[in-house]
Amino acid sequence: MAQADIGVYGLGTMGSALALNLADHGFRVAVTNRETDWIADFVSEAGPLAQHLVPAATLEQFVAALKTPRTILFMIPSGAPMDAMIAAVTPLLSDGDTIIDGGNADFNATRARDAALQGSGIHFVGMGVSGGEEGARHGPSMMVGGSDHSWVQLKPMAEAIAAKYKGDPCVAHVGPDGAGHFVKTVHNGIEYADMQMIAELYGLLRDGAGRNAPQIGEVFARWNAGPLQSYLMNISARVLQSVDPETGHPMVDVILDKAGQKGTGRWTVIEALKLGQSASAIEAAIAARGWSSEKDARQAGETVLAADAQPAAVPQDADLENAMLAGRILAHAQGFRLLQAASDEFGWSLDLARIAEIWRAGCIIRSALLDDFAAALRSDMPFGHMILAPRMVDMLAASIGPLRRVVAQAALAGVPVPALSGALSWYDTMRHGRGSTNMIQAQRDFFGAHGFERLDKDGKHHGMWMRD
Repeated sequence: MAQADIGVYGLGTMGSALALNLADHGFRVAVTNRETDWIADFVSEAGPLAQHLVPAATLEQFVAALKTPRTILFMIPSGAPMDAMIAAVTPLLSDGDTIIDGGNADFNATRARDAALQGSGIHFVGMGVSGGEEGARHGPSMMVGGSDHSWVQLKPMAEAIAAKYKGDPCVAHVGPDGAGHFVKTVHNGIEYADMQMIAELYGLLRDGAGRNAPQIGEVFARWNAGPLQSYLMNISARVLQSVDPETGHPMVDVILDKAGQKGTGRWTVIEALKLGQSASAIEAAIAARGWSSEKDARQAGETVLAADAQPAAVPQDADLENAMLAGRILAHAQGFRLLQAASDEFGWSLDLARIAEIWRAGCIIRSALLDDFAAALRSDMPFGHMILAPRMVDMLAASIGPLRRVVAQAALAGVPVPALSGALSWYDTMRHGRGSTNMIQAQRDFFGAHGFERLDKDGKHHGMWMRD
């Protein structure tokens, strides 16, 4: 039997979909799984694609089935399971072989695993995969981190199975060690912000304008035909127009308003703070999910906290649409700023424009705006801020007014819009050449003698403060 081009370990939802995608493109794929009874069922259900699959009952058989230098894709939980697998498989590998972690891993752990394998001849790749089960099966967006050697091995297969945008594969070797997993983490942070902003506009239309779910779905569907075209806007429109077969009510109306999260959004915020950045729209989205979990406390608050909201004009649909446009631009701008900060910190030399391009198809945050973002990221971008690129300055000039009106009217009506508010506050901070942190520096010097810089003199100074 001919040896396999690549091995896929882990036949869960994502692993099995990627294995079938590879087989669909003519690659021979060795497959195995910790629960070995899954293997025969998987091969049997693969139908005609089974001819491209090489099942292996043991790790030794799995490794032996691969062409050298070997490429092995692990689709297993990150953390301890991945570390255990590395320990088990490395004694079976040879110089030039590549291990790929295709899960949602903490990029710090990926960097540590890469460093631990340095000098062994074995290469380690952290690969972010976006698109869910459907994307994995028919074309995901992939963000690959690792050595040039490993990319040479992986590239033909990755480009074949990736989603295509006008023929361009939505996959790239973004940088070394943990770069791929970091880019995927920030992708997920942007995803959190986009989802939250859509939910906030849904809340305004529901609680402020009194519209029902199907009516709001129609609004979102109209928006999806314009500048806001995106995967998330499309599925949001479909969600709102879906009916629960048990009750006949809109499906969204029977869902408990408590949202979960798996950790990548939190990682984005944690790493932003470590790097001295503040992705306020993403932070607000993470916080909103946390607050949503306190359902009982919120219900108690509804009865005792002052209902001081004022009657406010419900924003026009056009204002809501443009508010979403501005919010999406600002959330992405914060994400790209974070990617640049990490690139500078870790010496990754990330190509931000190319990252925007590989998100144009296959991934969850694919949208019509990504071409604009890529163009802006390739243009003159003062101080490394996408919002200062001429293209973004013009787009924000046309949409920031509606965002301001929507946030103001929501505040008056007592409807929470934390992500939209966070995005607007960041925009306003960035357009104030003179801020208010001189007061904070004065406070710090008063109570801690931390010193401050002056506008008119160099060096560190202390104030002559009036004390009791």
